[in-house]
Amino acid sequence: MPAPVQVALTAIKKPTVGKHNYQGFNPRSEILPAGWNGYNSRPLPADILVEHDFGVKVRDGCTLYCDIYRPPNSGPDQKIPAIIAWSPFGKKCNGLTVMATMTWGLGIPKGTMSGLERFEGPDPAEYCPQGYAIVNVDARGAGNSDGDVVIMGSQEGEDGYDVIEEIAKLDWCSGNVGLAGNSHLGIVQWFIAALRPPSLKAIAPWEAAGDLYREQFVRGGVWDNGLFRAITENAIQGHRGCEEFAEMYRRSPLQNSYWKDKRANIKNINIPTYVVASYSTFVHTMGSIRGWLEVVSPHKWLRWDPYQEWFDLWVDKESRDELASFFGKFLKGEDNGFEKVPRVRLSLLRFGDKDPIYPIVEEDYPIPRTKYTDFFLGYNSSLSLSAPSDQGSTSYNSEVREESGIASFKYTFNEKTRLAGLPKAVLYMSTEDSDDMNIYVLIRKLDRNGKPLLNLNIPWKYAPIKSFDELEPKDHNNLVQYFGPTGVLKASHRHIDPSMSLHPQYPFHTHDREEKLGKGEVVELEIGLWAIGIEYEEGESLSLQVSGQYPLFRNYTPDPNPRGEVGNVGYTHENFSSITEKESIFGGQWPGAPWLF
Repeated sequence: MPAPVQVALTAIKKPTVGKHNYQGFNPRSEILPAGWNGYNSRPLPADILVEHDFGVKVRDGCTLYCDIYRPPNSGPDQKIPAIIAWSPFGKKCNGLTVMATMTWGLGIPKGTMSGLERFEGPDPAEYCPQGYAIVNVDARGAGNSDGDVVIMGSQEGEDGYDVIEEIAKLDWCSGNVGLAGNSHLGIVQWFIAALRPPSLKAIAPWEAAGDLYREQFVRGGVWDNGLFRAITENAIQGHRGCEEFAEMYRRSPLQNSYWKDKRANIKNINIPTYVVASYSTFVHTMGSIRGWLEVVSPHKWLRWDPYQEWFDLWVDKESRDELASFFGKFLKGEDNGFEKVPRVRLSLLRFGDKDPIYPIVEEDYPIPRTKYTDFFLGYNSSLSLSAPSDQGSTSYNSEVREESGIASFKYTFNEKTRLAGLPKAVLYMSTEDSDDMNIYVLIRKLDRNGKPLLNLNIPWKYAPIKSFDELEPKDHNNLVQYFGPTGVLKASHRHIDPSMSLHPQYPFHTHDREEKLGKGEVVELEIGLWAIGIEYEEGESLSLQVSGQYPLFRNYTPDPNPRGEVGNVGYTHENFSSITEKESIFGGQWPGAPWLF
């Protein structure tokens, strides 16, 4: 049932024929023949039977509608497993339509997708010929499905449970069901699988946040709804309303039963799980890591994708084949050797005009042999392995994004070095101008001349430019270019519960209290940065940057804070000293001897 609070709703657009490929409500069946190419992209390699607008009633009486794609010969005498792709973005809204609006089309070549794939979901043209049904579900309130659109939490979990069990009973289904897809299609897997529907035998959450408060809407205690506002306005269609996170934050900026319901109980998942993570996402990285650490099944895998998630899902043949092999093993029971796939494969980014290093086989994550090394902030913007000889401080203007609004500290490597794992910043900060402050921490890679580098999130051979020197401002996009690991914290939300922390390097902020600052009061702030995986050449540098403004590209217009709170006022001061090891400013990952070249 829904979270035990009244949920605020916002209006959404009615389904319109032609928008997001919506084709009207028309329950029917048809066979698309081999060679069909209705979207002028990828011809179908085999016949596919499509059941449009197939209704499934869930426990509260609402009916959710699905499109089911399966081989025509599937039926009572030839049962097959089902792979469900679940979201509110339209079950016919395809990757072709969305990628056409993206910078460079994210490098996805023409003819890659059939147009039957739902946005962020597996392509029926790829998996139906291999003996799977692809079931695209319009989540509650989306399209013609009953109810209001809800986003994650126990309601989507229960809806998913009910749909899985009804699909498993159909005469063509073997009774084995899996879940697949990126982003929303991945996140929802944590909530559904945590309820343990009996027919759900395997999940593949590729790029999946696990806590909407801490990883999307209120990361570090700082409100940011811009991305989801754009999604609500442009991607969700339905006949009623959609959950309104801004209003829910206005009512309670601190943890309550509503926000707690948006954190998946991943520890309750006990089935085979194939996790894909990346460094460059600005929503999903830590959910993927928590998934890897907390799923209790012995059959689990973690793959660090070196590229943007949709490129990996639709373009990379090795990734597509491996997903089919994973489901072949755990939905069909095939003896296909998938159990021999390395449990952890790492990627390392090199930035600039260099493609990443992938795959690097590891035994676990974080890498057990990691050497955790303290770096110290010091004078003259230095970042060093030894504490400064005396106390000092530096300041920045927290109201601007320009150079005067950034405090930066640099360390230059004297040999090739790989950093992989969970960095943490420990900062001692104060302000004379406010009783609170928002802090953003960013790691940038610098070349030998001190120039900040970006990483390309698709292979260079698929990009329309040859180097970042050709990049035009209109093409600045966080999906395509990556700055480096970030951390965020509102100073008044600094309280930590160590018992809930994933790792000593990634503190768990409770967000259940506000501890305002006194004028000039120096407070200790532990800020967990999202995972790093970067190779540095001799002469290249790591720059630790601290600021009061969002440090990445703004690809959307941020909403005003729904509580009217001012983000930052005036100057912020960072203090550093050599008093004790506890006062190290930056505790990062520095792999030990096996990783030094």
